[in-house]
Amino acid sequence: MASDRRKACVTGGSGYVASTLVKLLLERGFSVNTTVRNPDNEKKVLHLNELKRLGDLKVFRADLTDDASFDAPIDGCEFVFHVATPINFASTNPEKDVIEPAVQGVLNVLGACKRSKSVKRVVFTSSAAAVCGNNLHGTGLVMDENNWTDVDHLVSEKPPSWGYSVSKTLAEKAAWKFAKENGIDLVTVAPPYLAGSSIIPEVPGSLHIAMAPVTGNVFLINNLKNMQIKSGFIGLTHVEDACRAHIFVAEKGSASGRYNCCNVNTSLPKFAEFLKKRYPHYNISTEFSDVPYEAKTIMSSEKLIREGFAFKYSLEDICDQSINVLKEKGILQN
Repeated sequence: MASDRRKACVTGGSGYVASTLVKLLLERGFSVNTTVRNPDNEKKVLHLNELKRLGDLKVFRADLTDDASFDAPIDGCEFVFHVATPINFASTNPEKDVIEPAVQGVLNVLGACKRSKSVKRVVFTSSAAAVCGNNLHGTGLVMDENNWTDVDHLVSEKPPSWGYSVSKTLAEKAAWKFAKENGIDLVTVAPPYLAGSSIIPEVPGSLHIAMAPVTGNVFLINNLKNMQIKSGFIGLTHVEDACRAHIFVAEKGSASGRYNCCNVNTSLPKFAEFLKKRYPHYNISTEFSDVPYEAKTIMSSEKLIREGFAFKYSLEDICDQSINVLKEKGILQN
């Protein structure tokens, strides 16, 4: 019976990660509540309505800026997965458009968790952007869960998309402060670029960026360059592995603190060489003289692996499935 099922809430259900997480939770027998800003937008929720065939899924209206809007979807849930985050790389005012709503959003969600009597654990989707952004020099730098992005450096230098990195860092730090002050069992998961399969109607932004060497999109290739310049590497994880990691740390009682979730550490030149060799029929450039051939950073997921988690998808799997998504959406030809 549905009433006997464990219940989880996933914020941001119209997005790439959240929709995949909803799917995996339903397949595991959970009842799921998910939130979207506008459930009346049929295109945005079509994939969620289709997921209802897998189990008990309810879609709620909620907005990160409205604290009371999360009370209903979180009520009665054992786990809350806070995935929703504002993304606006084109913003001319990242503080107002990205950073402030990200921080306020996590506090609003955690406030609803505090008011709820049912929530046992909250899993917050952080990012490599909150771990690896720094001005360190050298090579072979290992970033683990003790590392934090240098916000002061990013605010001072303002590299492209700096607002997103700052938003994820400050939102996670705000989450930890609130959780400790209010006795909330919080765990965070930090993935890099996510790609692979997709069930949302549009091409996921992170998948599109990850596959930019194949599509040749100069703007998105520059995103990859900026990632390597800011963080010292290019990191990739299959979206389902990232979502499996969320569920893993939610259910594993001994899990605590932060968890990096990076399956592939590489550099842009090396990644482009891999893509060119695997997909020779596409015109893939490997000329990236403006970024180092060797990544200076490794984002370590040893803590997650020590807990017993195993990545399921290889780099080949990630790229093959991503290419298929781009073909389905008409971005790439066969």
